[in-house]
Amino acid sequence: MSKYLILCVDDEREVLDSVVQDLDEFEEHFSLEAAESVQEAKQIIEDAERDGIKLALILCDHIMPEQTGISFLIELNEQPSTQATRKLLLTGQAGLEDTVEAINHSSLHFYIAKPWRGDELRTVIKEQLTQYMIENEPELMPWAPILNTEKIFEEMAKNRLNYGE
Repeated sequence: MSKYLILCVDDEREVLDSVVQDLDEFEEHFSLEAAESVQEAKQIIEDAERDGIKLALILCDHIMPEQTGISFLIELNEQPSTQATRKLLLTGQAGLEDTVEAINHSSLHFYIAKPWRGDELRTVIKEQLTQYMIENEPELMPWAPILNTEKIFEEMAKNRLNYGE
């Protein structure tokens, strides 16, 4: 399997640790990284790209010191290397205008309100990663046991019909 990255960004260490703990079941198949700032997140993304690791999903807080999460997601959406990345906002503080701006710039795939429940977060992440793989990974079979098996198999069947295999 190719290497893919899940990146969590939040300026509050306790929140970041909690999110990473909730997502540890994905660590066997994805690199799972945490950043306490947008600057640190940019460095992690740059390092990953240099190592041939694609950013599959970013889970980002909105209110952070040097740059808002939404402006960072919009920025990522404008870069070819991270345009396909599934972008999720995890926050209790984004206003309606900010959220609408992110949606209008096609920079937000899902919004999760704080506080969150671990099982709901894992379900959302699994669905978003499934969608990412369907759109970006030519070899879907290895992902079937890990992600949404039904959706992966449906996509594989559709691909067989489209290619006449």
